[in-house]
Amino acid sequence: MTKIRHRFINHNINPKTETLVIGTFNPDTEENIADFFYGRQRNFLWTLIPTSFNETSLKGKTRNEKLKFIEKYRIDFIDLISEVEVEEVANYDDGYLDSKVSEWRDVISEIDKLTNLKRVCLTRKSFGDIPNLKTKIEEIKNHCEKKKILFQLLTTPARFYGQAKQTEWANFFIYDN
Repeated sequence: MTKIRHRFINHNINPKTETLVIGTFNPDTEENIADFFYGRQRNFLWTLIPTSFNETSLKGKTRNEKLKFIEKYRIDFIDLISEVEVEEVANYDDGYLDSKVSEWRDVISEIDKLTNLKRVCLTRKSFGDIPNLKTKIEEIKNHCEKKKILFQLLTTPARFYGQAKQTEWANFFIYDN
């Protein structure tokens, strides 16, 4: 078994954050060349979010450019998983990782630190093969509802970019702005 930590586990969420984007896991491995959250080639988050604000896509841009953008729009990121213990080092499918989590991130305590938080989203909508992640997500959703923070499930930013996906993401990000 191999323990793999989250690549950006030391990322500190900006205390001024108004929108928190929750993902699952970004492995700290040699094969992963992402310089920041959602930085893999087949992920379009850095097109979806800037386009929502009528800004130029940041897909393929530097970490520094992404950090300036999220600071400007008070957006930040956190993932549910801090560490996994796996047999297959190259398998990062959520269905596989769901039973391999050795350390969860305490997302609720991070939410409670964000006094300006208005909205939280998760970058997936289906939970059939991830019962443990589903439980964590339900806890976060219930916590947000109690605190009157908008919580929404969004279509994954991975695999493809399309107008329907862009509209869905824009509707979430420009809500109440």
